Amino acid sequence: MTPAPSQDKVAGTSVIRRLPDTLVNQIAAGEVVERPASAVKELVENALDAGAMRVDVTIRDGGRALLSIADNGRGMTPDELSLAVERHATSKLPDGDLFHISTLGFRGEALPSIGSVSRMSIVSRARDAQEAWRIEIEGGRVFDPKPAPGGPGTTVEVRDLFFSTPARLKFLRSARAESGAIQDVLNRLAMAHPDIGFSLTEDGREKLRLNAAQGELLDLRLKRLGSIMGREFQENALPIDAEREGFRLTGFAGVPTLNRGNAAMQFLFVNGRPVRDKQLIGAVRGAYQDFLARDRHPLLALFLECEPRSVDVNVHPAKTEVRFQEPGLVRGLIVSALKHALAEAGHRASTSVSHAALGAFRPGSLPDTRQASFSGGGYAYRPPSPPSPGLAASTYAFQGPEGFAPSARDETVSQVDPATGEVTQAPPLTSYPLGAARAQVHATYVVSQTEDGIVIVDQHAAHERLVYEQMKAAMAAGGVPRQGLLIPEIVELGERAADRVLDRSVELAQLGLVLESFGPGAVAVRETPALLGEVDAQALVRDLADELEALGNTFSLKEKLEDVCGTMACHGSVRAGRRLNTEEMNALLRQMEATPHSGQCNHGRPTYVELKLADIEKLFGRR
Repeated sequence: MTPAPSQDKVAGTSVIRRLPDTLVNQIAAGEVVERPASAVKELVENALDAGAMRVDVTIRDGGRALLSIADNGRGMTPDELSLAVERHATSKLPDGDLFHISTLGFRGEALPSIGSVSRMSIVSRARDAQEAWRIEIEGGRVFDPKPAPGGPGTTVEVRDLFFSTPARLKFLRSARAESGAIQDVLNRLAMAHPDIGFSLTEDGREKLRLNAAQGELLDLRLKRLGSIMGREFQENALPIDAEREGFRLTGFAGVPTLNRGNAAMQFLFVNGRPVRDKQLIGAVRGAYQDFLARDRHPLLALFLECEPRSVDVNVHPAKTEVRFQEPGLVRGLIVSALKHALAEAGHRASTSVSHAALGAFRPGSLPDTRQASFSGGGYAYRPPSPPSPGLAASTYAFQGPEGFAPSARDETVSQVDPATGEVTQAPPLTSYPLGAARAQVHATYVVSQTEDGIVIVDQHAAHERLVYEQMKAAMAAGGVPRQGLLIPEIVELGERAADRVLDRSVELAQLGLVLESFGPGAVAVRETPALLGEVDAQALVRDLADELEALGNTFSLKEKLEDVCGTMACHGSVRAGRRLNTEEMNALLRQMEATPHSGQCNHGRPTYVELKLADIEKLFGRR
């Protein structure tokens, strides 16, 4: 006979019972302590909340064998030590309000969770105490505190991490990878606290030392960011400072020409807490989408401060994600602040562009094409097209004083007073930021002279940005002016591509491109944007059809205005191979100076390279 089922088994499920404290702590450790870097994050945050001005981290074997976090904070008494290693015991919720968290760490299970999967000891001495005390935890077993030698502050040592849960060890990566994750955690916390010193020592070798400094917060922060993100970022960072309805955003963002192939150099903080939040990253991408190709990412560090009740930091056990009461407000603040800073930068481009160019000029070395190149999606030079009519006339209408007229002969600008008719001489063209045009090289690059160096301009990339900005301004003013074609241009596309373009015909008309159906698989181009001048309508419509296919159908063209305008601007730009006279070259330079964002093309690549005379002299041994 088949035996009767046990009284303790019902439908294959055990009866409900309480789990042992050791197992509870190990489950909590699975949420909080994913890897050695997770333990370092929790322990360093505790040190910062304790008022430490210096935090020294020591590790061995990527944190498996040893994690030591020493701080000079306020320390703990013996009674506090005993409470600190109990679950849900904390000093960080003094009013018991779970939605008013003003500290970094607060989860009471951090210390007992780490202790449940390691051999942990804590030595702490309160600031007013005469002696230090030590408490030990081994695999969840807590020993009584004992007197021990130690200075003011707290030192936590975690040995043999995950010794009691060996299955977790199998999921750890190499010692080098775990060490890199620990350094990344320290870097992020150090960015948010530039007035606090940090160090990291691995297997007896110092890997990181960031000294504390005093002064204005923004200056301190930029120096700290330069120490971590590199001197290039420090030299090319734009300050961010904006406020809206109780939210304040500060920090620094790199110019668009300083970019990377991934988002690893984007750091976001909320109330001093490092976060990785998809919503905030999406806002950054939205702000830069006008200046960078889809596969390029800017460098930045942004710090958002708000009232604690406005943000929920307990969405994720490790608090790396947050949730805002008004996410739209936060996104709008980030996008507008970044766009304002980029507009203030004007035609500025990254100094790394010049460094790359100088590196290619080093005597006895070959150009490093990886360093000097800037990749972008879908951008390629096309064969020269007929010159756009009236380029010189149109580019003279830049944002400058009335009556300005560049002169190629004397390199000065004549300025006419509209009231008196008196003609005065303005400063020479070499005093302008982009200087006076001297030559055109390979019918592609304009070379100009400034007071302290030379500038090399990519004429196609530069004029593409100028046309693009003009199209955006025209759209904002109500629509792009059109020019009718004497004979409509018939473009064969194929039925699916033609349908995609015709479905957007109303929106394309606002951009100055008027299309009509011309039988199956064909469209007739009747009007083109006047800003583009003489344009190859066949190539323009085909490129737009490809762009619309890539973007999909779940958007309006206004939402993707940057992509569509960028495609159009590329066709209306001065091509590589178009010969320019001196007046046209100088007009192009002046319009670049007066146009926002002209330091990079629509794909994030630089439009010009500036070489200082001092750097050039070094190449020839004059300095």
